[in-house]
Amino acid sequence: MASESYSQTNDLLPADAIANPLHKANIGKVTFMDGNIPLDQYQASDFLKSYLLAYRSDLNIRVFMANSVVNYLHQLAPGLSAEQLLEKGNLQFAFYIDNQFIYKENINPGCTFGSGGSKKSSTTFRVPLTSTKGEDWWAMYLWDRFKGYGGENALTEGTHLLKIELRPYLKLEENTEPLVGNLIAEGQVQLVIKTPKVTAKEIAIQKIMPESGWELSNLPFNKKKIQALNAEIAQHNLKEITSIVVIREGKLMLEEYFNGANRNTLHDTRSAGKSFASTLMGLAVKDGYIKDENQTLNSFYDLKAFANYDPKKDEIKIKDLLTMSSAFEGSDANSESPGNEENMYPSENWVKFTLDLPIEKSKTNGGQWDYFTAGVVLLGDMLNQKVPDGMEKYADEKLFKPMGIDNYQWQYTPQKVANTAGSLQMTSLEYAKYAQLYKNNGEWKGAQILPAEWVQKTLTKQIQIPGRDQQFYGYLFWNKTVNIDGKAYETFYCAGNGGNEFIIFKDLPLTIIITSKAYNKPYAHAQADRIVKDFILPSVLKP
Repeated sequence: MASESYSQTNDLLPADAIANPLHKANIGKVTFMDGNIPLDQYQASDFLKSYLLAYRSDLNIRVFMANSVVNYLHQLAPGLSAEQLLEKGNLQFAFYIDNQFIYKENINPGCTFGSGGSKKSSTTFRVPLTSTKGEDWWAMYLWDRFKGYGGENALTEGTHLLKIELRPYLKLEENTEPLVGNLIAEGQVQLVIKTPKVTAKEIAIQKIMPESGWELSNLPFNKKKIQALNAEIAQHNLKEITSIVVIREGKLMLEEYFNGANRNTLHDTRSAGKSFASTLMGLAVKDGYIKDENQTLNSFYDLKAFANYDPKKDEIKIKDLLTMSSAFEGSDANSESPGNEENMYPSENWVKFTLDLPIEKSKTNGGQWDYFTAGVVLLGDMLNQKVPDGMEKYADEKLFKPMGIDNYQWQYTPQKVANTAGSLQMTSLEYAKYAQLYKNNGEWKGAQILPAEWVQKTLTKQIQIPGRDQQFYGYLFWNKTVNIDGKAYETFYCAGNGGNEFIIFKDLPLTIIITSKAYNKPYAHAQADRIVKDFILPSVLKP
């Protein structure tokens, strides 16, 4: 039996009594089930021996333990309280395919086991590994990471044995190896993998329908590369892609839709919408409503009226917010940061939330890049204050109408201001107009919409992104270089959760729009990179 005896140490807290006969008979087992079968309805006949793992499926596990998580952790560090144990430890999941180790992960101490489940007392829990029910669980991201770190490659066509092992772990010090306890539960199931059959229609390059609003490109391109791309999307090797649009020499070369999307779909491209705050700031500077990007925060707000006043706040420039380099103690990459966006969204006033933040002593304004959504909300509020009739109307009159963009939808802050944090939804062809505006140096159909000087500042390597080799940030635009066949092709791009990217090539007459719904997936942007590097660029460069 997987569960080991810990008789040498008494329990810290009373665990739930094991009264369910199925639980009694299966202590120490990880069982597999199709969907969420409630414990009081779950039977041994529901245990999966074999499962067809389709692209959309509902593979769940139910774990039967001999004790609670906190009591297992107590065996590793008897001197710690329950709260200390649960802050420093949880369960370790180990995955094997065909008895070969693939991946293990110590799940975050904050991971819980659903409604009614308590790590202090529960001895059984259920989590979904895959789901078609709209569930959003840490276990599903764990499953994605297992697949990304070898599981996908191991699960080839055919039948494979999946085994999962659970152990308790404790990480007592930040830079030390965690303590890992004995095996407390394990289980296995045969997974049947079938490659989806792809039809000729799915592979075929989609015909561009009339009334696109674009002149069509007649330049040659490698159609086999695009057909191969479509096959990868149809087989779900590239997941949740909803559209790909390619503009070449200012003309529409490719317009394709997938997974239920079409030309009229409004795509939620999440943080790709942040870049519009930069555009509107450039327009407001041109029109004289904003002096320039060196204007400081104290010219918009009485900063002493907010919490945690610091003279450094007075010195924060619009440019520091545009380049994600202000001294605010705010980092979306750090879940413990007080300015993390997840702390902002539940607050009643996002602007007050941001201005109340303390200054991070180790930061200097303009000195260090740190992704900070709340700062972009401030930019939106500044614009909303200064432009006539508010930012939403200004955007419509000064940017969208002149470009013929009329099918879009804002989200709003709690104060009903258009949300510059992201999720400005548009059609793919209208996103293409926006990206092409920058490719055209701010010009659209003979009219200079956005000053060329602002475009050049925006598409400049303003600041290095830490931890990313040769990647930089402009004015709310990202920068990276694509290397192919020994040649480097520099890009600036808008990027949003899910793998959404609007890509502008610096030295190629090429603009690419990729929309995707792979939200929070570890592969989201990697697969966007692959679409560009393995398919679209070779198609254009080697027609």
